[in-house]
Amino acid sequence: MNRDEKASIVDELSSKFSKAKIAIVTDYKGLTVPVFQEIRRELKKNNAELQVAKNTLLRLAVKGTDYEILEEHFKGTSALTVSYDDPVASTKALMAFVKDNPQLEVKGGVLEGKQLTAEDLLALSKLPSREILLSQLLSVMQAVPTGFVRALSGVPRNFMYLLQAVKDQKEQ
Repeated sequence: MNRDEKASIVDELSSKFSKAKIAIVTDYKGLTVPVFQEIRRELKKNNAELQVAKNTLLRLAVKGTDYEILEEHFKGTSALTVSYDDPVASTKALMAFVKDNPQLEVKGGVLEGKQLTAEDLLALSKLPSREILLSQLLSVMQAVPTGFVRALSGVPRNFMYLLQAVKDQKEQ
């Protein structure tokens, strides 16, 4: 690989880091090509990708980005998973794959500038999807005004019950 090819790979990786919401570094020692193709297909469904690159090129690509903290994980065989949309969905896909293929070892990751350990990524993968979280938030937001309206309507309702009871009592 000549110098120009390396420079283009570093530029490509840098652009991926600039667009990424989350980046996860894994050790892929012992995985076969068909297994890699399978995980790439799963990640592509979540607008994420898995790329293998030399550690020196990865170190050059993260210079000056929020993902510079990942530099300590670029040792041995390193594969980089980058997600551009929903970090939870792509992390779920990757961690489900790690569960089925223990050869793929998670080294660490970065989510919006914050470093994550393998345990943090496992916890992130257990979160509900974005749509479910938004629906839960909406239901909580609707519960407050609904309860308030019920409390306010209770006063006139109880007053009407009182008037009805007085009327019934006078009729007897």
